[in-house]
Amino acid sequence: MSTSTTKRDQILDSALSLFAERGFDATTIPMIASDANVGAGTIYRYFENKEVLVNTLFQHYVDLFTKTLEEDYPKDAEIRDQFHHLFQGMVRFTNEREHALHFIKTHNAAYFLDDTSRSRFDRLLMILEDFIDEGKKKEQIRDLPSNALIAIIFGGFLELFKLIRAGEIEATDQLLVGVEESCWDAVRHHA
Repeated sequence: MSTSTTKRDQILDSALSLFAERGFDATTIPMIASDANVGAGTIYRYFENKEVLVNTLFQHYVDLFTKTLEEDYPKDAEIRDQFHHLFQGMVRFTNEREHALHFIKTHNAAYFLDDTSRSRFDRLLMILEDFIDEGKKKEQIRDLPSNALIAIIFGGFLELFKLIRAGEIEATDQLLVGVEESCWDAVRHHA
């Protein structure tokens, strides 16, 4: 791996962590540079400004998350099995990229996102909305607005991983099975 790729990756890793923790407005280029152990000028060699950096980061992680959810998606399976696939995709994505899902969730409606970022996020949302619409059509998912159901699932999931990162609970297989069942129970249609 070349030095320039390593520096760029360091910048992106630091930016992800700081944007996820502090938000876009409270994170400065000097903070990112310090955390990445590079000079602020080095960041400007790779990214024209902070908005270009955050959009690059947002697009990268939205694309990875989309790919994670789409990979081996069981489109002909039962709705509950599709939910399991999506939930396990969130777990894998979060385990491999600690701050990425929180970053996506907290920045998806931000004023600084460009058209490409918004378009890629819309594609991600379509996966979730299509799943929910299909579940509603089959009367297996509650007849609530899709964005409300997505908020229930992601809100609970992100809070869980916040507790895990803080060391307040341990991410055991049993815990994740229980959380998945709880999230499913929150959105499924009850007869």
